[in-house]
Amino acid sequence: MIHFLFYLATMIFMTTGNLNAQNKSFENDVTTIDALIKASYEVVSGEKGAKRQWERDNNLHHPKAVYSFFDKESKEQVTMTLQEFHKLTDDMVFATAFYEKEVNREVRLFGNIAHVWSTYETRLEKNGKVARRGINSIQLIFESNRWYIISWTFCGESDKNLIPRTFDRS
Repeated sequence: MIHFLFYLATMIFMTTGNLNAQNKSFENDVTTIDALIKASYEVVSGEKGAKRQWERDNNLHHPKAVYSFFDKESKEQVTMTLQEFHKLTDDMVFATAFYEKEVNREVRLFGNIAHVWSTYETRLEKNGKVARRGINSIQLIFESNRWYIISWTFCGESDKNLIPRTFDRS
């Protein structure tokens, strides 16, 4: 019994140590808005079939965070949890590479909230041509001495919905 308790205590200590080390490795991602936005693009980008950095992404988001986008097929706004977004993304990146890069950003701050307009380009090969563009509307909160993403809404560019010149610096 003593050996079991020692083993259990050792495992808990090791697990807690790994979680704390992991959180420490991500702590620079949330100290500034620049770092948070940079990290958010890094976590979703990668080669076909490559596992995305969801542990890091979970650290960027508030536990109550939501994702939202306009579904072109149903013509309705879709809202989902971060975990649902990860699942949807996993399904997509299994079949294709996905590299997203910010090309312009506008930030508005008030108190402990920030609104980030982030214009992006998506490539389906690491250094390939731009496959699509759009704008992310990202809401942030400053809580517990760090920034969190609380809401992320994105809209892709189309022939009928061109990115306004004020948001296009590519």
